[in-house]
Amino acid sequence: MSASVESRSLNRDTRNKLLVIALLMFGFGFALVPFYKKICEVTGVNSLTQADVAPVNTQVDLARTVSVEFDANSTHLPWQFKPLTRSLDVHPGELTTVMYEVVNNRDTAVTGQALPSYAPKEAAASFKKLECFCFKQQTLGPHETKRFPVVFVIDPQLHKSIGTITLSYTFFEIDGAAKAAS
Repeated sequence: MSASVESRSLNRDTRNKLLVIALLMFGFGFALVPFYKKICEVTGVNSLTQADVAPVNTQVDLARTVSVEFDANSTHLPWQFKPLTRSLDVHPGELTTVMYEVVNNRDTAVTGQALPSYAPKEAAASFKKLECFCFKQQTLGPHETKRFPVVFVIDPQLHKSIGTITLSYTFFEIDGAAKAAS
């Protein structure tokens, strides 16, 4: 029986040692959080510990300004169509939003599609629209007024000789689209 007692004593000692090791590992896991934060704060590695620092868009070319002019035309449409801002100075790489307003003067719904054009035409490749009413057909009800945003970025790679860009939209009526929508 002494072998059995020795075996139980050995098992108890092993269990106690494993329990102590498990508790130490658990405590070490909790201690790592403030330790990690302190290391990140000292080295400046993790920006999560610096909540008051706002992100900066490093793609914006603050040394350069491009004048953007906005124009609007509605061909054979009973719409009043205009940009709410006629011109704006922007830095290449800067996210910019402008608004256009459209008013349907008819007593019936009208559907149209806007097509953009750029001057100079070399600027078209550098004018990146992220949101635009020109991406799809627009239907306005009788005497309805809508405002549409255009969200864009001018690529910082725009040729240095281009200082002014004109963005012009022309709205064309889509035949039969308003009748189908009614």
